[in-house]
Amino acid sequence: MLVLDHLEIAQGAFRLSADLQIESGALTAVIGPSGAGKSTLLAAIAGFVAPVSGRILWEGRDLAGLAPGARPLSILFQEQNLFPHLDLATNLGLGLRADLRLTGHDRMAVSAALERVGLGGMERRRPATLSGGQQSRAALARALLRARPLMLFDEPFAALGPALRAEMLDLVMEIAAETGATVLMVSHDPADALRLAGLCVVVAEGRVLAPQPVAALLADPPAALRGYLVAPKN
Repeated sequence: MLVLDHLEIAQGAFRLSADLQIESGALTAVIGPSGAGKSTLLAAIAGFVAPVSGRILWEGRDLAGLAPGARPLSILFQEQNLFPHLDLATNLGLGLRADLRLTGHDRMAVSAALERVGLGGMERRRPATLSGGQQSRAALARALLRARPLMLFDEPFAALGPALRAEMLDLVMEIAAETGATVLMVSHDPADALRLAGLCVVVAEGRVLAPQPVAALLADPPAALRGYLVAPKN
């Protein structure tokens, strides 16, 4: 279980508070207006932003003081974070060992992860030779290879077209079901939230609201979210 215990985040004049819990294995969409703090929330959980107070707990363990790489999570950003000068096998290998001293078993695991996301046999391809969808798959393969129980997605598929984005969301759900991972995914698209998740966390007006069923939330959004979701009438 992920617990945000009276968490307070501050960056200049910006403030964000959260006090909630997310069950292990849950698929949760994170939605809210632009600039509300969705990415900041994920960055704090991942260890890139230090809260000013409160705690972030995973399975009862306080993550305070742990470097991002030591936390039990993987995070995917919109930019995918693939090194352009390295081939896919090396990019994925960095997810296992920063020094790239890979064993034969490690190399087999890299190939298996690429195969799992539909990139089998592409170990020697560089990111620039791949389509946007293939780059997304490669980044997801690296997260899969790290085998962390908490997966954070900061709109990694936002640049993809609707059909390909839906395909990637389905792949995330398949992998989460296979591994039992807990997923938090930031999205600006309510359709993505409905496709991915049974639950939704709203970030708005300096607060992170407790998880709610996504269909009910979108059918009757709170005032803080209504202006973002509902276009004004002419």
